[in-house]
Amino acid sequence: MKIIFVRHGHPDYRKDCLTEIGHLHGNAVAERLRYERIDRICSSSCGRARETAEHIAVYHDLPVETFDFIREISWGSIDGTPLFKNGHPWFTIDDMIANGESIRISELEKSERFSNNKVIYDVQKIGDGFDEWLLDLGYKREGTYYRALRKNDMNVVMVSHGGASSAAIARLFSLPFPFVAATVRADYTAVTVVSMDAEEGQLVQPSFDLVNDSKHIQGIEAEKYFGN
Repeated sequence: MKIIFVRHGHPDYRKDCLTEIGHLHGNAVAERLRYERIDRICSSSCGRARETAEHIAVYHDLPVETFDFIREISWGSIDGTPLFKNGHPWFTIDDMIANGESIRISELEKSERFSNNKVIYDVQKIGDGFDEWLLDLGYKREGTYYRALRKNDMNVVMVSHGGASSAAIARLFSLPFPFVAATVRADYTAVTVVSMDAEEGQLVQPSFDLVNDSKHIQGIEAEKYFGN
């Protein structure tokens, strides 16, 4: 099986939809994937992700299946104690790097930087939801790997967000969320492809086929913003 992660296009966050530029992004990624064999199109239930997925669906005669577990992460203080930049994960991670702190933090709840940040709950929720989603597709988590309960040759698109996809990829590869969030900063409609190739009964180590490919939107101008 291949999972094709796609970040949403340029958004209007207040209205939770795509902007005019965002729809251009959606058209571009739809063209990018037009001749790929796609068997399912899944999406965050957020409007900006769903609208991006609908552009892709036009070429494949498939419904867009929406899921709440892959909605974007939130952040902020759990108890009201002030956090650096209000706990924004990317600003926090950038500050950690600037100060020479490790971003390879496997347990956010034990980290001085993240222990009081609501983001720890969403990262956990997304990871757990992603494992349940994979189980439905025939992959059961065992330790840091997945057991293939049946052979699966599907190509599945998952349209979501910069933070949510970072949390899902972190769970998939058993990597720390801050590390993935810092190293895979998906541009609008960037495509990341993960292979889960295995025969029935085998343990699977997922592998990257492609990471953060956004060449299809070159020339479509939009401000850079990571995290929603």
